[in-house]
Amino acid sequence: MDVTPAVNGSQDVLDPVARPVPYAALSVDASGVIVRLNDAARVLFGAAPGVLLGGVAPGWLVAAHESLAGHCPDGEAGSCPVGGAALDGAFRGSIGERVFEARPMLEGEESAGPVSTTWWVIDITEQDRLMRELEVERERTALLAEASSRLMASLNLERCMEVTVRLAARHLADAAVVIAPRNGRVHPVAYCGPDGQVDHRELRIDLTEVPGLAEAMQGFLPVPSRWIDPSAAPEWIARGQMREPGAMVVTALPGHGTAAGALVLLRRARQEAFSGDEEVFARLFAARAGAAMSAARMYAEQAAITRTLMSELLPPRTNELDGVELSARYRPAGDGELVGGDFYDLYPADAADPDGESLVVLGDVCGKGLEAAVLTGKIRNTLRALLPMAGDHQHVLELLNQTMLYADTTRFVTLVLASIRRRGTGVRLKLTSAGHAAPLIVRTDGKVEMAGTKGSLIGVLDDIVSTTATVALEPGDTCLLYTDGITEAIGGPLGSEMFGDERLRVELGQCGGMPPEALVERVHMLAAEWVGSSRHDDMATVAITAPRRSRLSAVDGHGPDGTPHRDSGRFLA
Repeated sequence: MDVTPAVNGSQDVLDPVARPVPYAALSVDASGVIVRLNDAARVLFGAAPGVLLGGVAPGWLVAAHESLAGHCPDGEAGSCPVGGAALDGAFRGSIGERVFEARPMLEGEESAGPVSTTWWVIDITEQDRLMRELEVERERTALLAEASSRLMASLNLERCMEVTVRLAARHLADAAVVIAPRNGRVHPVAYCGPDGQVDHRELRIDLTEVPGLAEAMQGFLPVPSRWIDPSAAPEWIARGQMREPGAMVVTALPGHGTAAGALVLLRRARQEAFSGDEEVFARLFAARAGAAMSAARMYAEQAAITRTLMSELLPPRTNELDGVELSARYRPAGDGELVGGDFYDLYPADAADPDGESLVVLGDVCGKGLEAAVLTGKIRNTLRALLPMAGDHQHVLELLNQTMLYADTTRFVTLVLASIRRRGTGVRLKLTSAGHAAPLIVRTDGKVEMAGTKGSLIGVLDDIVSTTATVALEPGDTCLLYTDGITEAIGGPLGSEMFGDERLRVELGQCGGMPPEALVERVHMLAAEWVGSSRHDDMATVAITAPRRSRLSAVDGHGPDGTPHRDSGRFLA
């Protein structure tokens, strides 16, 4: 590479530096006159030695040279070394349509007079483009990471729609709309405009009003934005500050097996249309939003199904049954569970039958958790179908046994059937146990009796036997039905002792005359204290109490004779 001679004909510094490099190099004195330059600089600037830099160079390079002239007169001399040392700083600007970087080197000694500057001007257009693209990709990656983090933090569909439109309006466009699949006759729609406010609506919309929207709702590839006329956008999309959009993109929100909806992006008029890269990135963003919305929708559907099924498995409410006081309580084995293997059910007597009896059933299916709960649901439905035969306990148990033997399960169940009939002021109970612990009768004086009933497990043997006991309850007497989760609770002072039948009977001896709610609460409290924080089986109890003859005073809880009653404050039928 040749070097253009200097004005004075000398070639001292620039020659060995400029000759081997393809970059433009020119030496400019303190007054702004080009002293010498190489061929690359002459081609780039169209200059020659002796002309002013300001006449041929762009303004940014002229300003850079003036800032350095006179050894940094602006007070930054310490950062402007002399003697040919390269400066740490560089200046950037454009020449035509390309981007250049200029790096100065000072020549001469400060004591010898004004210092000239050699400028190296390097074309960094490609590097600048790559850096800008890298920065854009970093921003997009950060957006996708933020979107994934915020979207996956919620399983609420409305919240996912809100996050999607807010992020899209902030980073991808000026406004965004998310349309979810139809719910009945309406589509849930979320809109976010330039102000960042999200508006949720349920709208009856015609998907064919927007080109590509019907296809996007089915999960098809998007229509290119250049094919969409934004001025034709309906009012439910182009609203507020975006009534006259300049560009619009419609893309699907891919879900799990089916589309989770569609995303519409809007830009103001007089702004650039969406580029191909921007449309591709919008699809990447939509993929994450669609996955989150699909998961939220599936969760909502499964939760609704679970609530429906759970309502059939949850134990019924208890208060009284045909004039007899009742109280029941159920505690599943798991703290976070609602159902398990223990169950109870109440069946009122047929009002049309004057001799009809109410029926209470308490059962314990082998196992615990959801699988056991499903079997309890089947058993409860079977017993409901057998209610017309409830007067014959043995026959009901035989039919239930045959049903379970035919079922595809290896589980069995123990049961207690209690038929109830009011007789004057007392109650007559007909009790039948099928492999279950016999009910305990708690008299008002504290005496505890075991009902004389026993029987075979249900779902194990082809032929079963059972013994039915008839028990009379006087006013205030209680019959307690319970599962083995109470008596087989492991705990105590040493943590390894079983609560046991005898300990239960001793404790019940102190509960004579208690209301059924208090008695049931007492039993569960004792079992809970016994097991502490240890694991335990399902626990279920049902207390059947014959109503008292008198009603306690609502004012002071005194009986008819004026004496305080031990159950002061409670109304008894």
